[in-house]
Amino acid sequence: MNWPDGEAPLAFHVMAKPTGARCNLDCAYCFFLKKEHLYPDSNFRMTDAVMEQFIRQTLEGHRVPHVTIAWQGGEPTLMGLDFFRRSVVVQEKYANPKTRIENTFQTNGILLDDEWCRFFHDNKFLVGLSMDGPGELHDAYRRDRQDRGTFDRVLNAARLLQKHHVEFNILCTVNRMNADHPLEVYRFFRDELGAPYIQFIPIVERENETGFQEGNTVTGRSVRPDQWGRFLVAIFDEWIRRDVGRMFVLNFDAALAGWLGMAGTVCTFAPTCGLGVALEHNGDLYSCDHFVEPDYFLGNILAAPLIELVNSEKQRAFGMAKRDTLPRYCRECDFLAICNGECPKNRFVRTPDGEEGLNYLCEGYRIFFSHADRPMRMMADLLWQGRNADEVMPMLAAATRAREKGSVKIGRNDPCPCGSGLKYKKCCGRMSR
Repeated sequence: MNWPDGEAPLAFHVMAKPTGARCNLDCAYCFFLKKEHLYPDSNFRMTDAVMEQFIRQTLEGHRVPHVTIAWQGGEPTLMGLDFFRRSVVVQEKYANPKTRIENTFQTNGILLDDEWCRFFHDNKFLVGLSMDGPGELHDAYRRDRQDRGTFDRVLNAARLLQKHHVEFNILCTVNRMNADHPLEVYRFFRDELGAPYIQFIPIVERENETGFQEGNTVTGRSVRPDQWGRFLVAIFDEWIRRDVGRMFVLNFDAALAGWLGMAGTVCTFAPTCGLGVALEHNGDLYSCDHFVEPDYFLGNILAAPLIELVNSEKQRAFGMAKRDTLPRYCRECDFLAICNGECPKNRFVRTPDGEEGLNYLCEGYRIFFSHADRPMRMMADLLWQGRNADEVMPMLAAATRAREKGSVKIGRNDPCPCGSGLKYKKCCGRMSR
């Protein structure tokens, strides 16, 4: 989503936090737990009045037929199931007959049981389950408040979601520990868990006491830039050869959109940002989930309409700054159209020529984009032709076999060995230039 000129956006995304920063886990790298100090006297429970205004104003503020109601935390299951049952009733109260509402729900899974999962299934909730890989890698940082590992409980939650046929995806953070085991992580989700939808989130944790986006050093739990790049490359190489169309990795889908000239299917790769705001439990609205800080406070939805806060000059300036503050190093990069400088929260290092504002993860993204460039362009070409992206797998396999056989040199006008039916110069020959 990008900003329209001179008018309110057609759509926006509100990440609602009904329990604020309150959580039943104590994950070592969680930046949001520290946000409790913003509300020292709060019970961290969204009232029904705030919930109703959030839903009503979100539905009224959209001018598109599809609206997402997004629940996150902290840990939203701490609100109890009845709160979300009431939220569905409120949605029915204010929904336009032509509007399609989708609820998303991000959870650590600890409190899920059959009753929760039946509710998710019956109301078509899309659930995001936080999980960092197999046992030891997951438990390294994702621990409860008694310092116990949580893997077995989260695995049980995944099995319950599968039992009740709840659509869910895996949100896997990539940190200093699991980043060195990319295939172990990926194959666990694919082969052992049987979860076909994955999003990998790099942990970039600033070294400070506030939890705010300040300072230019990171904690020892943060993934290193080169680690992040190698992690993506290792998984991409396995995915591109056997799993396209079967496993859906949001990071790869979002990057492919850039090669198609449509960057921005996820906010981190969009040219601008600002249309994804965060709603605290008391109705306070902030510019972004990563910027729940006093400087990025927009107002309270009980005092001002949500759409006015989203469309405010302050929020527009926040969103446009992503594009307008790019250092020259980024503006001249071959991959600018793919990542657009990634998330502003990570732009705190200097470019090689000393300019401020380079993304901490830049080195890793350049490693990955350079490596993936040829197959990404092949998939983009297939899609532009109205074909399926998974056709890239036999094409790459055939080209590999031809190279391994050391066959006679292929002429530019010969049929491509990948089997596409195109001349070599129009297919793999062009891709390899």
